Amino acid sequence: MPAPSDNMKINSDRLWDSLMDMARIGPGVAGGNNRQTLTDADGEGRHLFQKWCKAAGLTMGLDSMGNMFARREGTDPDALPVYVGSHLDTQPTGGKYDGVLGVLGGLEIIRTLNDLGVKTRHPIVVTNWTNEEGTRFAPPMLASGVFAGVHEQDWAYQRQDHDGKSFGDELARIGWKGDEAVGARKMHAMFELHIEQGPILEAEGKDIGVVTHGQGLSWTQVTVSGKESHTGSTPMPMRRNAGLGMARMLELVDKIAWEHAPDAVGAAGHIDVYPNSRNVIPGRVVFTVDFRSPDLKVIEAMETSFKAGATAIAKDMDLGIEMEKVGGFDPVTFDEGCVSAVRNAAERLGYSHRNIISGAGHDACWINRVAPTAMVMCPCVDGLSHNEAEDISREWAAAGTNVLMHAVVETAMIVE
Repeated sequence: MPAPSDNMKINSDRLWDSLMDMARIGPGVAGGNNRQTLTDADGEGRHLFQKWCKAAGLTMGLDSMGNMFARREGTDPDALPVYVGSHLDTQPTGGKYDGVLGVLGGLEIIRTLNDLGVKTRHPIVVTNWTNEEGTRFAPPMLASGVFAGVHEQDWAYQRQDHDGKSFGDELARIGWKGDEAVGARKMHAMFELHIEQGPILEAEGKDIGVVTHGQGLSWTQVTVSGKESHTGSTPMPMRRNAGLGMARMLELVDKIAWEHAPDAVGAAGHIDVYPNSRNVIPGRVVFTVDFRSPDLKVIEAMETSFKAGATAIAKDMDLGIEMEKVGGFDPVTFDEGCVSAVRNAAERLGYSHRNIISGAGHDACWINRVAPTAMVMCPCVDGLSHNEAEDISREWAAAGTNVLMHAVVETAMIVE
């Protein structure tokens, strides 16, 4: 079974046009996208993806978590499929490429194989995983987590958004709740293409990131309770200011991350303040602490330090505190064979590349538990992501998708 020829390349203009067409659905306010999971915009994006898949001759499967599986048949009916994909949902102020490049790059592989009349022994399945971002329904990578057996489906269905709407109800409402049992599919391998979401590749002038590992992640939701009172008439000694307590805890988060530098990071991105009025001292705040490291022991140490320190801050300020771990995963080591397929593809095609550790969570991190998995990364401008100013070049998109195609096709094996 031969490897793909060096001159097998995707249609970069078609890929870029598809990215721009998808970006028209759920536009943001500053040039990016707001296509949050299980919204009407998400449903519209799914319909467009389904339309494109049908035009490419693919058959669509849909499981009960809303995961979409577009299949191109192989020549061996008994061969397990090679999966390729990512996610179409975005952050509230997200970019056009985070996740979307991985899904539409997978579709472009199929279109290119169709153009060239190339057949593979293994089927190839392009996948859109539901709720990778985890912004509307925590935790992130929710549906791939159910697929991999990390979460129970009933628990996932009960996740609620800020307005109290449940994942299960919203999935049914937009019409993308399938009948297929989650996790019933078996995989030969899975590949995911993603923008780096960091500055390393661009800064070093590398075309491709060969992802060998993924950082571990810990999300702890913290609720601090004080007493709502007037900002002007409450004496300083008599205040129980939940907002001030949070501020001191956020300083603690930063301090702990620096203590475990250079690989560890920490911050709080999700913050709700109640009642959020100009002249009312906050009586309650809810925020999520995000710690990450490629070393599980470091993550556990950061969690322990924060819990002890935050509890002491709350006690000193006469505040109530509750902490709940709402998301997380252990550091990931991707499959050596799949990683080699990515590296070999980059070398065969003449792209500069380097090994890289993913600083963000991805669906591939969960799927790695049930199938051999690897990731491809391409640069993004200034390392910016989860921001409407997120940007990549046509050339970066094409390079990443070409490497993805060669790794996928080599794994699926060309039939002469």
